[in-house]
Amino acid sequence: MVNKEFRSPVYNIIAIPFEKIVPNTYNPNNVAPPEMRLLYDSIKEDGYTMPIVCYHVKSNDKYVIVDGFHRWRVMRDYKDIYEREKGMMPVSIIDKPLSDRMASTIRHNRARGTHDVDLMSNIIKELHELGRSDAWISKHLGMDPDEILRLKQITGLAALFRDVKFGQAWRPGEDFVPAEESSGGGNMRTVYTLGND
Repeated sequence: MVNKEFRSPVYNIIAIPFEKIVPNTYNPNNVAPPEMRLLYDSIKEDGYTMPIVCYHVKSNDKYVIVDGFHRWRVMRDYKDIYEREKGMMPVSIIDKPLSDRMASTIRHNRARGTHDVDLMSNIIKELHELGRSDAWISKHLGMDPDEILRLKQITGLAALFRDVKFGQAWRPGEDFVPAEESSGGGNMRTVYTLGND
């Protein structure tokens, strides 16, 4: 096996036509209107100082955004930026499977700020559907087990708990109370028992 020397994608920035770039379906990051306006002002004054990160889908020659959706939105929403940049965006390309791209998106977002909890829950669901374990999610998304559990609970899907071991639970049952313990000469009452019988 030949070990190729790692080279960061940022050393291979390419200009991609805006129309070939598409958002991903899983980004949980939201930016409030004042911050979007600030991002526009920043790009207007300084230009694009950071590329967006994309995955190239060769079958349809599209570039799916991994990081940089809001920088992409500035070009989509502001004609002056689109025209000044001649419809081209600086792109850094990564070549990773979907689950690794999702993890990259989350790491980029978490390093910068907040993200939408419902969308984050859906990502946890999708990663589980792709066969990723809680341990993988914890390692690659920088989440502790409690955070993963809370996000799973939001979706309410039992499938997300398939690799969780549960202990024995209390179950209701009937028990006879002898006459000396009851005032009515021996009554039935509901009790809770532990076990699998």
